[in-house]
Amino acid sequence: MGLYRKDGSRIIKAALPVALLDDPLVTVTADIYQSEPYGRGDMQPEGSKRFLLYPAGCVVRRSVLDRLFTPAAISTISPAKGPAAGGTVITIKGEALDGVTAVSFAGKPGTELRVRSATELSVKTPSSTSGAVTVDLTDDSGAVSKANAYTYEA
Repeated sequence: MGLYRKDGSRIIKAALPVALLDDPLVTVTADIYQSEPYGRGDMQPEGSKRFLLYPAGCVVRRSVLDRLFTPAAISTISPAKGPAAGGTVITIKGEALDGVTAVSFAGKPGTELRVRSATELSVKTPSSTSGAVTVDLTDDSGAVSKANAYTYEA
């Protein structure tokens, strides 16, 4: 038995067509649980259930754990307009919002951030000059931006 390329040529060990990856093995030091909403057949009116995903002592690749952190996504912002003086409480709807730790408007931080669920949060706008601005969300996966997502009016 041997290893071969698509064209039929034999692959030797010294010429194995692979690339080294920087994806170290890591040891989980505390139990990691994942939650998911109850399904239709779970006979539960609302909420979520948790299950053990990785027990303490488990060894996994770092990339496997990194994939567990889904980046946030913005679907809607309401209201989409407000005064340049700021102070408008807006609602952002989207996905994976439960990890959001900051919201900014053209680089200025919003205040009174309240994460209501994985699909909704609210935040108070800072003051700014008139015009449309980019809204940035910061979470464990980095920053997510939506250009011209909120408009300041004079």
